[in-house]
Amino acid sequence: MEENKEFTIDIHTHILPKTWPNLSEKFGYGGFIRLDHIDNGNARMMQDDKFFREIEPNCWDIDIRLQQCQQWGIDVQVLCTVPVMFNYWAKAKDTLYMSQFLNDHIAEIVKEHPKKFIGLGTLPMQSPELAIREMKRIKNDLGMPGIQIGSHINDWELNDENLFPVFEAAQELDLAIMVHPWDMLGKERLKKYWLPWLVGMPAETCSAICHMIFGGVLEKLPQLRVLFAHGGGSFPGTLGRIKHGFDVRPDLCAIDNAKSPQHYLDKIFVDSILHDENMLNYVKDLMGSEQIALGSDYPFPLGELEPGKLIKSTQRDPIHRKNLLSDTATRWLNLDMNQYV
Repeated sequence: MEENKEFTIDIHTHILPKTWPNLSEKFGYGGFIRLDHIDNGNARMMQDDKFFREIEPNCWDIDIRLQQCQQWGIDVQVLCTVPVMFNYWAKAKDTLYMSQFLNDHIAEIVKEHPKKFIGLGTLPMQSPELAIREMKRIKNDLGMPGIQIGSHINDWELNDENLFPVFEAAQELDLAIMVHPWDMLGKERLKKYWLPWLVGMPAETCSAICHMIFGGVLEKLPQLRVLFAHGGGSFPGTLGRIKHGFDVRPDLCAIDNAKSPQHYLDKIFVDSILHDENMLNYVKDLMGSEQIALGSDYPFPLGELEPGKLIKSTQRDPIHRKNLLSDTATRWLNLDMNQYV
């Protein structure tokens, strides 16, 4: 690495294969995402006949991705699938098939570019048994240091007893976890103005954090390393209310865990996708820079359009800056940096 060059890891980027099998035809029922490539070089993500999102080639083209990383000074990207591909609603064996397809795709990219990319796997979380089996493959065969999961699994919140064995196995396997919001809270009401993404998504992440704290998951598994996307959603901004509620109504809030939510601020991680200098500084003061890792949500427009710019343009303290740009990421993922520098 060049002298004085800052090493930078973007821990939150999404990727898809350019093509995959027609899952509705393969499994005999609908609801799965397919890609329809169009003349302008982009592709439309379609759920049966319903349009979901148009994506650009940087979502699958590794050469474009590498060029843009160089342009922005990103040394390493952490790759994970797009949450709509979780497929938790489907039959577990079918979700396992697609999880393995996506995991193998990411693993192959990492194998081809081992100093530029790190992979997070996806799991059939609706079947804890299959999820644990795939986690072991992710760790032992594919060499990935972590997994990405949704903020809830159908009707199971993250404190559900059905999911505890998965988290227990993740701790035993030393796999980091990224919790990404999906299937947003209040989507039935938030029908206009992109509000499911602007309002529902931060609330969804806050709900996931509260369920893991109040439900005692983080207390029972103290070595579990969990990162919550998008700066922890609305959790940092509403922590005062959450803590006050815990203090004044322990009969409602402390029934599964007697420790205050504030106790866990140095035990969870968040990414830096906050879009605002004041909010980044607030979360840094609240949690410590050693709990925040650079994330961009690349290549989607609601993420940071120039990855790392907010941190690089606002953070002057060299220790905080280094934590945000790389050191927190290496601790969350338990990386040996000699592999990448």
